[in-house]
Amino acid sequence: MGAGGEGDAAAAAAAAAAAAVRVLVVDDSPVDRKVVELLLRNHKGGAAPFHVTVVDSGKKAMELLGPKGQGRLDSSSADANELTVDIVLTDYCMPEMTGYDLLKAIKALSSPNPIPVVVMSSENEPQRISRCLTAGAEDFILKPLKSKDVQRLRNCSNSAKPKDTDDAQCKSLSSRRKMMPSDQIAKKATSEQRSQITKVAMVLNASSIELSHYFQFLFKFILLAYAVLCLGMRS
Repeated sequence: MGAGGEGDAAAAAAAAAAAAVRVLVVDDSPVDRKVVELLLRNHKGGAAPFHVTVVDSGKKAMELLGPKGQGRLDSSSADANELTVDIVLTDYCMPEMTGYDLLKAIKALSSPNPIPVVVMSSENEPQRISRCLTAGAEDFILKPLKSKDVQRLRNCSNSAKPKDTDDAQCKSLSSRRKMMPSDQIAKKATSEQRSQITKVAMVLNASSIELSHYFQFLFKFILLAYAVLCLGMRS
């Protein structure tokens, strides 16, 4: 019974590990790395737990994901070599290799199952967001990460859900979010254009008023000069 119980426990642990969402967190800030790691490890909102691996640079991430790794976490143990990366969560601002550079490098890998990439940043810049989503990022999350952001990561990870369902959800989510920054930029551009048109109209209106005053002054000056001329001729 004891041996059988231990075998069942080992099998259950192996099944839980296989079902875990494996996240590779890339951030040069040790504080931010720890915050994300603790948030994911302690999150209880989903059926599958998170298996978190952290690195401090894009270069180290590519050592795990590059041509030799191809999305596998290198380790001395044989079991770790079988662990695939379900999603990469990377900071945008990092030295040497930015999150945007890492995103492009990951998307350039020749893999039958592309690794989803989510970019995070403390700065809410529409151009930066649009740039990353256009390059293939699944999502763009503002720092600091919150509990509600964890489900966004889970939705777009290559986890142990039905493949077609995951792909459909991620493609739909990605397409909607890729449209959002463009729409915002378009609205902003339209607003700026309207503002410029209003300013031009105000200038033209002011100019017309000034011009009208100028013609009135000129007309009065001509009348005055004519009256002086007439008086001079009479004398």
